[in-house]
Amino acid sequence: MIPLKLQEEDLEKVKSIIKTGGEGRLISRAMTLKMKHQNFSNIEVSETLDITPRTVINICNYYRDSGIDSALKDDPRPGQPVQIDDRITSQIVALVCSDPPEEFDRWSLELLKEKVIQKKIVKKISKEKIRIILQEHDIKPWRYDMWCVPDLDEEFISRMEDVLDVYEMPLNEDYPVICIDEKPVQLLDDKREGSKCKEGKNRKIDYEYKRNGSVNVFMATEPKKGFYHAKVTDNRKGKEFAKYLCSIEKKYTSAKRIKLIMDNLSTHKEKSLIDFYGEEEGKRIWSRFEVHYTPKHASWLNQAEIAIGMYSQQCLGKRRIGTIDDLRKKTNFWVKAINRKKIIIKWKFNKIDAREKFEYEK
Repeated sequence: MIPLKLQEEDLEKVKSIIKTGGEGRLISRAMTLKMKHQNFSNIEVSETLDITPRTVINICNYYRDSGIDSALKDDPRPGQPVQIDDRITSQIVALVCSDPPEEFDRWSLELLKEKVIQKKIVKKISKEKIRIILQEHDIKPWRYDMWCVPDLDEEFISRMEDVLDVYEMPLNEDYPVICIDEKPVQLLDDKREGSKCKEGKNRKIDYEYKRNGSVNVFMATEPKKGFYHAKVTDNRKGKEFAKYLCSIEKKYTSAKRIKLIMDNLSTHKEKSLIDFYGEEEGKRIWSRFEVHYTPKHASWLNQAEIAIGMYSQQCLGKRRIGTIDDLRKKTNFWVKAINRKKIIIKWKFNKIDAREKFEYEK
């Protein structure tokens, strides 16, 4: 692996792009250059940013051959682009809103591309172009949502509106709002040697795998600040929860009190901290938090669920992770990368929306 060192002015440009934000591909390339400048390996960069090792190599080569602008931006590509007018767009949207072929459960980008060409809506089109059209119309045919809301009793409404009140509070360093949740992760490993990724080659995955048990990932986020903290543990028992909550408390020593959003799991109690740290220290740590529990069957109210979704897609993906040490390594890389970006979660659901959605008055 040939080391990559950015010129000082190029490094400043990369840092500026990462700090100010912008188009996703530009941020990804800037992050790639910065991580390579910091001596991360190609594999570490690719796993952290969810790109292929070949892409990492290409970006580095663009920088060495043609400079920073070439590494950050795509060169113009030859060929006349396909013109997609409103008529074609409406036909594609109409197609995706129809039922998929009988042998398929739902539309995919590949299936849509095939049918669009087959129906002669357009002679050729890329999956990316179809994705952009669907994104512009907020259509995601390959996804479906499942959520369960029980009968709206007083307890459900009270807890829901309490959480929504907390979310409407402005960013305040003295009273940070933190959301916590956990996710089980199954450890899977390849049965055969040779299926691991080699630098510069496509990753090959065997259909056979072996199970190495499951572990737990605690996730905390401060949504309005774009801060994320994840920790891999053997399980989610009271002892591990106590240690995780203590680690969060230590990150906010200057705060007067921490407003904490989490579900009402049996371990999410003061008792877990007292059992592990003793009564005096356990009560001291618990008193640093102002706890707001979400209602039962309302995990969607916890913004940590959004953070877990980002973690699952960006860090875990579809890769097999065989050991808890490998999972910890990948998770730590992801946390560092996501906190550099400071991605703020923009929560828009409020009490007015809730009363309209669930048709109740208060």
